[in-house]
Amino acid sequence: MTDAAFPLSFSAEVRAALEAGNPVVALESTIITHGMPWPGNLDMARGVEDIIRNAGAVPATIAVIDGQLNIGLEDEALNALAQRSDAMKVSRADLPFAVATGRTGATTVAATMIAAALAGIGVFATGGIGGVHRGAETDFDISADLEELARTSVIVVCAGAKAILDIPKTLEVLETKGVPVVTYGADELPAFWSRTSGLRSPLRLDSADDIARFQKTRTAMGIDGGMLIANPVPQNDEIPRGEMEAHIAEALERARAKGVSGKEVTPFLLSEILTITKGRSLDTNIALVRNNALLAAQIAMALAKAG
Repeated sequence: MTDAAFPLSFSAEVRAALEAGNPVVALESTIITHGMPWPGNLDMARGVEDIIRNAGAVPATIAVIDGQLNIGLEDEALNALAQRSDAMKVSRADLPFAVATGRTGATTVAATMIAAALAGIGVFATGGIGGVHRGAETDFDISADLEELARTSVIVVCAGAKAILDIPKTLEVLETKGVPVVTYGADELPAFWSRTSGLRSPLRLDSADDIARFQKTRTAMGIDGGMLIANPVPQNDEIPRGEMEAHIAEALERARAKGVSGKEVTPFLLSEILTITKGRSLDTNIALVRNNALLAAQIAMALAKAG
């Protein structure tokens, strides 16, 4: 376990794993507080943690609780977080604010990467990353997730950028920042709810061992920053791209009509898409998170085996 200058609070399970040098997978918490309704959010969180345990690794759900940055949550704390409606959504800019002011906050991709790196955890499973929003050429709405991927050395396993974003521009920014984008087992980049995006993946690898070898080589060469692993949602669980684009267009129009902006855009769109798809988008979201957790655990195991 890495000693951090900043005090962290570890769950007993995570502390024991890190001290023993066993594989650990970080998990974000905004998907619990801002992504899914109670009590399904708790069932999802527990289920994802169990997938990681069953694969031989240890899950570390990350959140700020009353000003304390937690690396892994005991079940009682996870239960309580899942029922909170007042948790901040914290990224790089407001993570230290939540800690300094004693707030409770759920971590985004960027904040989870920061916390994972502080704790010495090198693999993180999430649903989808943030990126360049549609229309960013006029409002400059670009997620801090992309900057974090460029600077923080954590492997992020996701189902691609959220499909509500401008995926081609997101890919361009990642390329500019030197972030390796690897699609697992496919030549085409996935688009969150859909297995395809119409974009060829910059890189492809077909096993957790290959991903671990790539990361070890980057480290040996002194190349820092994150790596993005895009893991397509299982075929039986996807919503095809053409159908999904029509749903997203309708949700975007509703957001424009209501003047939704800033941090509220993503949760608003996800909520509207849930309504438009009559719950299918949530089912797919749960399936892809579970799929990403399994791959992340396999990568963490492969990294531990490689030494």
